[in-house]
Amino acid sequence: MNVPLLDLKAQYCAIKNEIDNAVGEVFASQYFILGPKVKECEEAIAAYSQSAFGIGVSSGTDALLLALMTEGIGAGDEVITSPYTFFATAGSVARVGARPVFVDIDPVTYNIDVTRIAAAITSRTRAIMPVHLYGQMADMDPIMELAARHKLAVIEDAAQGIGAEYRGRRAGAIGHYGCFSFFPSKNLGGAGDGGMVVTSDKARADRMAILRVHGMEPKYYHKFIGGNFRFDAIQAAVINVKLRHLDQWTRNRQANARRYDELFARSRLAEKHVVLPKVVTDRHIFNQYIIRAERRDALRAYLVGKGIGVEIYYPLPLHQQECFAYLGYANGAFPESERAASETLALPIYPELTADQSAFVVDCITDFYNGV
Repeated sequence: MNVPLLDLKAQYCAIKNEIDNAVGEVFASQYFILGPKVKECEEAIAAYSQSAFGIGVSSGTDALLLALMTEGIGAGDEVITSPYTFFATAGSVARVGARPVFVDIDPVTYNIDVTRIAAAITSRTRAIMPVHLYGQMADMDPIMELAARHKLAVIEDAAQGIGAEYRGRRAGAIGHYGCFSFFPSKNLGGAGDGGMVVTSDKARADRMAILRVHGMEPKYYHKFIGGNFRFDAIQAAVINVKLRHLDQWTRNRQANARRYDELFARSRLAEKHVVLPKVVTDRHIFNQYIIRAERRDALRAYLVGKGIGVEIYYPLPLHQQECFAYLGYANGAFPESERAASETLALPIYPELTADQSAFVVDCITDFYNGV
């Protein structure tokens, strides 16, 4: 049985007519950059995320970059974040000339350990950038309390978290900025790169809207040095359609996660060789289903050989990446991040995954540990 890590063709086939019609409208209008489709998408994503404003941008990475630029963060400043995340989180900090300051993760949620943040704050700290990894939100209340006490901006990296909830509030709505990615593999993915920043601060929203078009307002008059971070109308049209289906897809992902939990419990693997993901917050959207596994690399190779798509997020924490050697962190500086990088494995969790496919995945993992 073939079980891909993600099956975007199955998703597209189910909504093909809606997508094709929406994209056709864009071509008929010939309005490809910003415009009414983008405005519709910005308003819809902002409302879905319990925020007042949405600023569509060219990628999730540019969403982070735009938030940092809006705060005026640059050389000499520090931004506290996690070393266990996709590169863009810390990469965007470095790109504006600031210094990423890493704090280790909680071993259960894989999100930043809020009990360690206070010790990392210095006179140069300007922002905290928590990551809502794998579809579950970081512990935001302590983060916001620290930020208020030290007058810091909070930029939520919610690239994997749209629709996730923490104490009744949606990802992106608690901090000063919420940054989303619409990369095709995300739970809400476009037909290419795209992203959005949400905020409930009008002044910040207005500044972002200008910065994303080279700091231009009005046309050919530049208030600031911005960038070309514009969101295109084709991506907005696709997201507008997919957003209508997102909650059902999330329910499917959650059902698939529960099925995995039951299958692993029945096989007794969870007691011996595998640690299952734990839901800690109100609404885990399961952008990924992450297990910790004994002999992870050998298990991965075995599953790939059986036709099962699996992935390692992330095999090398950011403090160990060559490009961040200048930060001076030694191996062992963040033991939970390093342990997660060596033990975790993502299993297929996409909404269209069938019961038979889930059972096959767990059966193969069982066979591996039983030496079959």
